[in-house]
Amino acid sequence: MALSGGLIWRFKRLNYVLQRFRGSVALRGWRGTFARVRQEFERRPTFDGTLDVEPFDVPFEPFALPTSGRPLVSVIIPIHGKIEYTLACLRSIARHAPEAPFEIIVVDDVSPDDSLEQLAQIAGLRLLRNDHNLGFVGTCNAGAMAAHGEFLLFLNNDTQVTPNWLDGLLRCFNERDDCGIAGSRLVYPDGRLQEAGGLVFADGSCWTSGRFEHRDAPPWRYRREVDYVSGASLMVRRKVFERIGGFDERYAPAYYEDTDLAFAARQLGLKVYYEPSSTIIHCEGISAGIDLHAGMKRHQVINQVTFIAKWKEVLRDHPSADMPLPRALRWRRRGRILVVDSMTPDPTRDSGSLRLSAILRILDEQGWSVSFMPDDGHATEQEIRALGALGIEVLCRPWVGDLPRWLRSNGSELHAVILCRHTVAGQYASLVRKLAPKARLLFDTVDLHFLREQRAAELSGNSSMARQAQASQKSELSLIEQCDVTFVVSQHEQALLHHHLPHANIELLSNIHEVHGCRHPHEARKDFVFIGGFGHPPNADAVRWIARKILPALRAQLPDARVHILGDVTDAARSELQTPGLELHGRVPDLAPWLDGALASLAPLRFGAGVKGKINMAMSYGVPVIATPLAVEGMHLKQGQDVLLADTAENFARAARELQHNSELWKRLSAASLDNVKRHFSPCLASEALDRALGPARH
Repeated sequence: MALSGGLIWRFKRLNYVLQRFRGSVALRGWRGTFARVRQEFERRPTFDGTLDVEPFDVPFEPFALPTSGRPLVSVIIPIHGKIEYTLACLRSIARHAPEAPFEIIVVDDVSPDDSLEQLAQIAGLRLLRNDHNLGFVGTCNAGAMAAHGEFLLFLNNDTQVTPNWLDGLLRCFNERDDCGIAGSRLVYPDGRLQEAGGLVFADGSCWTSGRFEHRDAPPWRYRREVDYVSGASLMVRRKVFERIGGFDERYAPAYYEDTDLAFAARQLGLKVYYEPSSTIIHCEGISAGIDLHAGMKRHQVINQVTFIAKWKEVLRDHPSADMPLPRALRWRRRGRILVVDSMTPDPTRDSGSLRLSAILRILDEQGWSVSFMPDDGHATEQEIRALGALGIEVLCRPWVGDLPRWLRSNGSELHAVILCRHTVAGQYASLVRKLAPKARLLFDTVDLHFLREQRAAELSGNSSMARQAQASQKSELSLIEQCDVTFVVSQHEQALLHHHLPHANIELLSNIHEVHGCRHPHEARKDFVFIGGFGHPPNADAVRWIARKILPALRAQLPDARVHILGDVTDAARSELQTPGLELHGRVPDLAPWLDGALASLAPLRFGAGVKGKINMAMSYGVPVIATPLAVEGMHLKQGQDVLLADTAENFARAARELQHNSELWKRLSAASLDNVKRHFSPCLASEALDRALGPARH
């Protein structure tokens, strides 16, 4: 009985899957392997409506591509027939044109159809034709030789691009100095993930990470170093490509050339990154089929032998093919760290978020594989992208339910767990000890909660608040005794804890700031800023003091003076704070324009604890600070040398007037501010503290 074409295809697909799954049981276990087979054959719509896939069966009409005569990026598309896919690819590029200037080079490898005639009618396209068939490798190299851009982006013709496809890859190069190659997140037209970078095992076999998983699941949403990325969407600097010698012709006509290029880039001291902010739809199998023993696909098996012979010494350091998949995916990392805070950090929201984001960046730079879990379970798309660019996996809903469940599955592989704030550590410290027994337990106080409560009680004279502070102190000190290391942000807090707990391991991990520098002179500046959200009680008290006392005194000295409040303010507070010269801007996306033009930053804090990020931030831009003595606690600042101190509204006004009229004083304080940040709040100091706390990686 004759089999239908569809049934024959499914038998071929099954054969392909079985070939791919040799060794899958060792990698995934039986449960994971059966789940993977089920994913392969489950019925799904042909296209995912959220991807807005270009149709293939539309009549051809000429169109134009918004290319540049001075491209930064040369997009190279090799083709051999399949004109309907090439046209859909080019239409998607026209629809999602990148911000960076680019050119499109289509290299025709002697197509058997009328590709040349139709493509010649597309404006903005550079069209090349091989004299004879060169295969994928030779055709890509021919396109690279004709390229004008600083970067080359090799793109299969059976792909379609989505927003940020090119700019996302460029951003990876801009943000990672060691980036040699960057590859996109590849998805099928039905929306499932096709590839999130690739693994290469010691036997030279490859594994495409994430295949058929949900494309937005946490493991595939963060930038990370991988063994290779697919040539279906691969960006490399043209100089690096030329230095390597292009795609190795030994892999002609195709297969393993992208993996080989990745190994050659690493030989130059560069890294290969998977970049999830760039998403490409790839109709895998259109250009080469799926049968490993027929057509172009047969070269995958042949070229593996060539690849092993070339890189056998390097492959000895790669994981064995039977290593469990979770470990294999992270084999280039020192170990895995889990960080838990009450919510996902947003550097525009508060100083604690800015500090935590910097800590996460440093952990990634140190070579750790870092997962972050917000205790409230929430993370916006923007927050996931921002942390993903730092190399951080975000464990949030709906993908991850709660910490206890996650720890039961993953706790055994953790090197360390960092619990941020006493509210989070109080919930989970004992649980981490139970479910992650090998992990070092680190408690990041952010600031000492009991110390802040004590000072608020002293300012208000409230006995109930004083009792609450005593209870918080007992609880917080008990937590510190349970943990291997505790982080504090100031030497004052470090000394206080050493007094209460002499044997506890207390590390100073203060605020972390880059030095932006003073970019405008004294004479170009006016007005004052206060940085901080009204939701934090010490900030709310400070803003009220500014509105009711400090600003009126200031305007008596400087009648046109204005104070700009940069941080969240509730609607109720806005009506309460109506004061001439007080401007409430809410949270701003970028503090730089405000700090570049400010005469000084005010920090009239009367209670609180920790090191004040508002002061660090202003000083990192060379803006002098007028502050209360409590606000500068633990910040290595001296009156008149690094900062101007004031304890009354009148003293704030006098200090402001002096800065307005004494340019030499302003310049001296500006320079000292920058120096203070360099010496005491640098990423280097934070990195050293984290290294001491985390200890060596386990192997």
